[in-house]
Amino acid sequence: MNTSRADWRNTTHDWAGAVDPGHLEGIRRDPAVFAPGGAGHLILEVVAYAADEAECNGGGRAIVTLHSDGSVSVADDGRGTDTRRDERGEIVKKPVMATKDLRFFDLPEGQTLPEGQTLPEARTLPDGHPRRGMSVVAALSEHLVHTNRRRNGSWTQRYEHGVPVTGLDPVDDDGSTGTLVRFRPSVPLRAAAGRAADELSRWASSWPYLTVEVVDDRREG
Repeated sequence: MNTSRADWRNTTHDWAGAVDPGHLEGIRRDPAVFAPGGAGHLILEVVAYAADEAECNGGGRAIVTLHSDGSVSVADDGRGTDTRRDERGEIVKKPVMATKDLRFFDLPEGQTLPEGQTLPEARTLPDGHPRRGMSVVAALSEHLVHTNRRRNGSWTQRYEHGVPVTGLDPVDDDGSTGTLVRFRPSVPLRAAAGRAADELSRWASSWPYLTVEVVDDRREG
C-alpha cells in the first residue's frame, strides 16, 4: 500500500527525511571522534550491518576487499534494506548515508560515560568505539556506492562526502539478494586500511553469526 511519508514512524532512520548537511558536516569536522582508528573503524561500521543481517537470518557471509585505488568494498549475502513507496508510488530508500542512525546518535549518554561503565554491546564495535552508522562512513569518504539487491527490486546510488549525487538507479536482477558498499575513505583515514585488514580476523570473532573473508587486491608501488 502506498502511504504518505508524513505518516511514516521513525525507527532506525527518518524515512521521510532527506539529506542532513549539518549532520554530515559535524562528522567531517571531527573525524577523530567519529572514526577513531581511521579506515578500520569505517570498515567495522559497514560490516556491522552485515552482522545484523546474519544474526536475523541465522548466519551469513561478508567479503571485505581492499582495492588498489584506496577504496574498500564490503559485500554480504543479506536480504538488503526494505523498499517503501510513497503516496505517489515512488520508491523511497532509507537515507542511511545522509542522516543519522537514531539508534546510535540519539543515545543520552553521548560519547562520555562515567568511569568503569561501558556502552551496551550492540552500541559498540569490536574496536571498542561507539557505533554510529553508515552516515559516518559516507561523510568521511570521498565517494561511496551503495547497491542493494532485493527480490522486489535492485538499486544502486552514489554519494560524495555523504551527499547523494545520483538517484536510485535500477540494476539488473541477478537472482541474488544482498548489499555491496564500496567507499574510498578520505586521505587522512586511508592509510590505516592495511592495518585494519590485519585486525579484521580477530574483530570478526565478535560476530558469531557472520563469516568474514578479507581480500587484499592492492598492488605494491
